[in-house]
Amino acid sequence: MFDRAEEMRDFSGDGLFIGRSASVRRVSELVDRVKDLGAPVLVTGESGTGKELVARAVHFRGARKLAPFVAVNGGAIPDHLLESELFGHARGSFTGAVRDKPGLIEEAAGGTFFLDEVGDLGPPLQAKLLRVLQDKEIRRVGENRMRRVDVRFISATHKMLEREIREGRFREDLYYRLRIVTIEIPPLRERREDVEPLLDHFTEQYGRELRGGRFVFSAQALELLHAYPWPGNVRELQNEIQRCLILCGEERVVRPEHLSPRISAPAGSVPSPEAARAAADNFFEAKAEFVKRFLRQALLRCEYNKARTAEEIGMSRQALFKLMKKHKIQVPAVRPPEVRLD
Repeated sequence: MFDRAEEMRDFSGDGLFIGRSASVRRVSELVDRVKDLGAPVLVTGESGTGKELVARAVHFRGARKLAPFVAVNGGAIPDHLLESELFGHARGSFTGAVRDKPGLIEEAAGGTFFLDEVGDLGPPLQAKLLRVLQDKEIRRVGENRMRRVDVRFISATHKMLEREIREGRFREDLYYRLRIVTIEIPPLRERREDVEPLLDHFTEQYGRELRGGRFVFSAQALELLHAYPWPGNVRELQNEIQRCLILCGEERVVRPEHLSPRISAPAGSVPSPEAARAAADNFFEAKAEFVKRFLRQALLRCEYNKARTAEEIGMSRQALFKLMKKHKIQVPAVRPPEVRLD
């Protein structure tokens, strides 16, 4: 069952503001300053810095925390589909519109609507969005009537919107409506003092998930992690820690050989974009290998008794069966005991 209190704890933003830099304190202070206001907020920063987490912190710390928080990525949906998603549609307004459907902005009524990558919207959607911000009204696709909406609007982008305006790709009037308050999240390379506390936080978090283990990093691994520029920001650091804890296994000591090649490579070498994408794939491959190895060892200890295995590792038999099927783990055939005639 959906637990609103649990969601509020998860997305209060407390984990976002881990660090000792002045920029982290400044972001936290801005969140607290705007959390109870209704003015639009624009969150800017590179990919992976935590823009949606800032939006959730504003919502779940503020006066609207008991109302819905609805998020959508404007760059992930084509414009011709995004209009219907945002504003809703009337039955029969296009092929497949078999019923009236409210849009995501309406579904956020009383709460917060978060539009990520607002800089990717095309001109028609920019015009409709401006109407929402100016008049607090929306019109569903295929309808003539206007509908009032009470929504706190937060948007985010990794683009330089001033440059988009100069090049004619973004409306200047919409820009000023969006950025009543701007919260800028600096990249991790500009706040190196935050790497260590983030490293400690993610190591403890994912260590608990891996059966409560305590993990440590060797001095050489720590030196490499601190020297790396983290172009993927906090998200990249988070994924790297997960990957390392899986690869180091039962030893529970992360060494340079457990780090991604782009981090453990000699100083001065620059990883290619293909290598960076491959590293993300390697994380999921490593995780799958860990799960398979863990299940096989548990089954062997329990002499391939599935009920005993499930009990030992703390999961239901149904969950164990699903994992075995997913990872194609077969129980070997057991030969009958040899019969001796004396």
